[in-house]
Order: sequence, then structure tokens, then C-alpha cells
Amino acid sequence: MFDGFSSIYLIYAGAALTGIMIAEAFYLLYAGAKDRRAAINRRVKLQEKKLSQEQVLIQLRKERGLESAPMFSLNRFRALRTQSGLITPLPKFFAITSGVAALPVFVAIWKGLPVLFGLAAFPVLGLLIPVMVLRFLRKRRHKMFGLQLPEALELITRSLKAGHPVPVAISMVAREMPDPIGTEFGVVADEVTYGSDLVTALHSLFERVGHEDLPLFVTAVSIQSSSGGNLREILDGLSSVIRERGKLKRKVRAISTEGRMSAYILTAVPALLMTSIQVLMPQFYEDVWGEPMTWYLLGGSFAWLMIGNAMMFKMSNFKF
Repeated sequence: MFDGFSSIYLIYAGAALTGIMIAEAFYLLYAGAKDRRAAINRRVKLQEKKLSQEQVLIQLRKERGLESAPMFSLNRFRALRTQSGLITPLPKFFAITSGVAALPVFVAIWKGLPVLFGLAAFPVLGLLIPVMVLRFLRKRRHKMFGLQLPEALELITRSLKAGHPVPVAISMVAREMPDPIGTEFGVVADEVTYGSDLVTALHSLFERVGHEDLPLFVTAVSIQSSSGGNLREILDGLSSVIRERGKLKRKVRAISTEGRMSAYILTAVPALLMTSIQVLMPQFYEDVWGEPMTWYLLGGSFAWLMIGNAMMFKMSNFKF
């Protein structure tokens, strides 16, 4: 009986081990595919579709809204859209954000918000949400670009030491580095290939990206192009400066975390408390939802909350 007992559990253990190994095999396959996808940038992906270099450049510029006629005359919004790296067509993007804006308005009207207030709130949210989304995408893209820029400058420096000219060094960054910097430097290389001078292409790079460290690189190359000089030493020192500047920024951000966390907590507590009351005791506010004064008070409370958050974030954010 002991042998039978041992055999059964041995079979169970073997089956469990087999399941674990199969799951690990699937995970490794997925992780490997993900790593391979992350190893190339969008420009290289388009080149793998057998498109010509000119077609790739046109497609990349079209995705960023640089080829088509502007839908809006608001230059700041166009610049924000370009610097965010958004490749979704604007009609589709506005359709999604309008749906997101309409959802809370419909819920509020269903809960008792006067229809006129809802109709007034919808265009405000419809304009505010796209800007907030684009600012979030731009901030995330700038963070990734800032982390990649010192490495790209070091790659350019090594290429210059090997005897390559600056456009070839930039095209090497386009081939070797992932997005966002790989595609952006690839656009620079393609623009130089099709007739633009290097300085103009770099100024266009700054307009597309908008990162605050890029003018240092653009100025260095511009001065070297006009008056000469050892660009390798300049870029080598510039890479060190940008890397140390990034370290200082992250240190300051870590020190000022307490202020931002206080703002997050103070914002979340009223919302979580009200949601909990609605879930646990839905009849608690049932008698006041239909009163116009309730919505005035909620609007005033939300406005004061946002003002307080803006002041706390202003005190905890440092730009230098």
C-alpha cells in the first residue's frame, strides 16, 4: 500500500513538473519574441515591409502629422501632438477621447445633474482630455528620449572615432537603437539623404521631439559645421553633462516625492470615500442628487481640490 501511495504522488509530482516546464517554455517563447520586437524601432519595421527609404520617410512624417494639411490652426496643439509621438489618426483619437468625455457626463445626468450643466461640461471635457492625454504621452516620450540621448551621443562619438562622417554616425544610431530615438534619428538621416542639410534636419528633430537637452547637441553640430572643431571631444563631454544632469533631476525628483504623494493621497481620499459610500449605502445621497445646489457644491469642491493639487505640484516640481 505504501508503494501504491508513493507511485500516485510520484505521478502527481511528475505531472506538476511537466505543467511548470510547459508554462515556462511558453513564457520564454513570449518573452523572447517581445525582446526581439523591442530591439528594433518603427523605422526598421517599416523598412522590413520592402518599402523604399523615401516611402518610409513619408510614412513616418505622415503618422506624426507633418505631411498632411493641418486640421487646426492652433500651432501649440499641433506641436504637442507631434512631440507626443502619437501615430493614431486625429479623427480616431478625437472619437475615442470624446467617448471617454461623454461617459462621466451621461452618468452625472443619470444621477441627477441638470442637462444644461451636462451639455456645458461635455465640450470642456472633450477639449481637456485630449490635451491631458497628449501631455502625458509627451512626458513619457521625453523621459525615454532623455535616457537614450547620452547613449546615442556615445554611439556617435565611437562612430566618429572610427572615421565615419556625422550623417553616417547618425544613421548608425537609427539602425542600432530602439524608439523613440532610433526613429527620430532615422528621419534625420533620411532627410539628409534626400537633400536637406544636417543643421536644418537637426533643427527639425528638435521641433519634432522638443526635449530640453537636444539644443545642446544641435548647437554643437552647428558650430562644428560652420567653424570646425573636434566634434568627438565636444559630444563626449556633452554626453557626460547630459548624463549627470539626468542623475541630478532624478535625485531631486526622489527628494520631492513626499509632496507629490501628499497630493495623490489628498485627491484619492475624497473620491474613494464617495465611491465607497455609493457602493455600500447607495441610498445615502439619494435625496440630494436632484438638488441643483448639490452639483454647485461638488463643482466648487472639485475646483478647490484641483487648485490645491496644482499648488502642491508647483512646490514639488523643479526645473533647471
